[in-house]
Amino acid sequence: MLDALLITRMQEEMTAALHEAENEVAIETGADGLMALAMAQHRANFDLWHEEDKARVPGAPDAEIVRVKHAIDTLNQRRNDLVEKMDVWLIDRLEQDPSAPLHSETPGLMIDRLSILALKIYHTREEANRATATEEHRSRNVNRLALLEEQREDLAACLDALWSEVLGGRRRFKLYRQMKMYNDPELNPAVYGRV
Repeated sequence: MLDALLITRMQEEMTAALHEAENEVAIETGADGLMALAMAQHRANFDLWHEEDKARVPGAPDAEIVRVKHAIDTLNQRRNDLVEKMDVWLIDRLEQDPSAPLHSETPGLMIDRLSILALKIYHTREEANRATATEEHRSRNVNRLALLEEQREDLAACLDALWSEVLGGRRRFKLYRQMKMYNDPELNPAVYGRV
């Protein structure tokens, strides 16, 4: 049901494929529920990463920054909604021991962190191999890449350990709703104050 190695492999392969043909990569319809959700969530992170870069372009016009900010809000909401959907999907298929110690981070949040690491690894690898960069720049990014890969390996092992403990009744997790307020016209005074 949950396998960190499969998830990290999917994230790495999907990141490379999206960079090659951004609009041609679709969510695999044959994937099981969790993997399909993890793929959609990774796509949201990919889109969010690249939308955020547009706001960092030196000299970007104000209108473009405003458009990007709205797109970032929408993508961040999608990202968070998909994290919650992964956790709900898992919870709906489990019988957790209510007396087991509670784990503060959910599998969905850990998968989200792995997704971001996949993006960092991809872009750091690009910088480590960029022909137009200085040797010092490439070397610094080789070192960064090693640290990022270690972090991903550690986090994937922690996800597998958590999952094993949950299945064994030694640990439990629960859904933590993000309750984002910035997109809700009834909760954000910056929005409802202008309506």
